Amino acid sequence: MTNDMHVKLWLYTVTGLILLMVVVGGLTRLTDSGLSIVEWAPIAGAIPPLTQADWLYEFEKYKTISEYQRQNAGMSLDEFKVIYWWEWGHRQLGRLIGFAFAVPLLVFLINGKLRGGWAVYMTVLLMLGGMQGFVGWFMVESGVVEDRLDVSPYRLAMHLGLAVIVLGLVYHAARSWDLAGRSVRTNIWPLVFLGFLYLQIISGAFVAGTDAGMIYNSWPLMENALVPEGLYSDPTPIRASFEDHLTVQFNHRILAYFVFALGLFAAWKVRDVMPKHALLLSALLVLQVILGIITLVTVAAYDHIWLAASHQLLGVLLYLVAVDLVARSYPIRLRLGRAGDLGNHDLGVVK
Repeated sequence: MTNDMHVKLWLYTVTGLILLMVVVGGLTRLTDSGLSIVEWAPIAGAIPPLTQADWLYEFEKYKTISEYQRQNAGMSLDEFKVIYWWEWGHRQLGRLIGFAFAVPLLVFLINGKLRGGWAVYMTVLLMLGGMQGFVGWFMVESGVVEDRLDVSPYRLAMHLGLAVIVLGLVYHAARSWDLAGRSVRTNIWPLVFLGFLYLQIISGAFVAGTDAGMIYNSWPLMENALVPEGLYSDPTPIRASFEDHLTVQFNHRILAYFVFALGLFAAWKVRDVMPKHALLLSALLVLQVILGIITLVTVAAYDHIWLAASHQLLGVLLYLVAVDLVARSYPIRLRLGRAGDLGNHDLGVVK
C-alpha cells in the first residue's frame, strides 16, 4: 500500500465518522436527549453510570434543570436512561473522532507521510475539531444554566455550522488527495452553490432550534398565503429572522427554492465534464425537496423522527456531493515538502 493510500483511507474514514456524528447529533436533538448530561467532563465523562447509585446521582442532577421541571417532571429512571444513552453515545462518538483523527495524524507526521503544507493544514483541521468540542458544550450549557426548555438556537446553529465546515474541509482534503495529479477544469458554480447550501443548512438549524417546523404544516401555502402576514415584525426585523417561528420557517422555504434552482443550474454547468455528478446532484436536489415537504406536512419531528433524520442526512449528503464538485474545480494545492516525493500534490489545471 502506498503512502497515498494510507492517508486517503484515513481521511475518508474520518469523513464517514463525522457524517455519522452529524446524524447522531440530529437524532439526539429529535429525541430531546441533549440536556440529559448536565456536566462537561472530557475525560471522566467517558465512563457511564455503572451502579444504581450512579444512575440516581445523574438523574438528580438532571432534575435541577428547566427541561425536567417544566417538561419532563415525573419521568421515570428508565425513561431517563434512554435519553442519557443517546447523549452519552453522541459524546463518545465525538471522542472517537478525536482519536481517529489525532493518532493517525501523529503517526503520519512522524513517519513523514505528511509534510510541509499538508502537515500544517491537517494540524489546523485537528484544532478545528477540538474547538467543536468546546462549542458543543457551549451549546449544551445554554440549556443547563438558563431557564429554557432547549438549547439556544444561536448556539445550536454555531455547533452545527462548525461541524459541517469541519466535515466539508476533511472531505475536500480527502478528494484533493485522491485526485492528485489529475487535470482540473475550474467551474465556479459548484462553489457558489455550496455557499448557499451551507446557508440553507444553518437556516435549518434555526428551524430546529426554534421548533418552527412544528407549526405552519401546510405546503405550498403558509397561513393560506404564499407570503403570510406578519413576517419580519416580531420582535424586530433582524431578530425575527432568527427567532420568530413564522419568519424562520418562511426564510427556510424561500432559501430552499433558491438553492434548488441554483443547484440545478450548477449541475447543468458541469454536465459536459462531470455528467454522472451532475445527474447525482440533480436527483438529490429533487429528493431533498420532496422529503422536506413530507417532513413538514407530516410534522415528522413529532410523529416520524426517522423521516426528519432522513431529511437531515440527505441534506448533508447533498453537501458532500457539492464539496466533491468543488474539489474537482478547486483542489488543495500543497506540497509534501520535497520535490519528487511520492504523493507530491501539485495539480495541473485545465481552464
